[in-house]
Amino acid sequence: MADARARFGELVRRVRSEGPQHVTVRAQEEVVVISAEEFRRLKNGATGAALVAAFQASPYREVEIEPERLPMPVRDPVL
Repeated sequence: MADARARFGELVRRVRSEGPQHVTVRAQEEVVVISAEEFRRLKNGATGAALVAAFQASPYREVEIEPERLPMPVRDPVL
């Protein structure tokens, strides 16, 4: 983490100059860092309002839906 904090500025500069940067943790790709501009472009103003409006306009909005109940696996507590 100390190395990550020390190199954060470099990461930001590379995102701005080279584009998205892939970050790995223990040799596994965990996240991709993108610029705020790219994030806004990808999000394209999406807020979820259209989905809420579609659900509210549905003729089936009063139908009760029971979720399928799956048995929860029991795990030994970690001590």
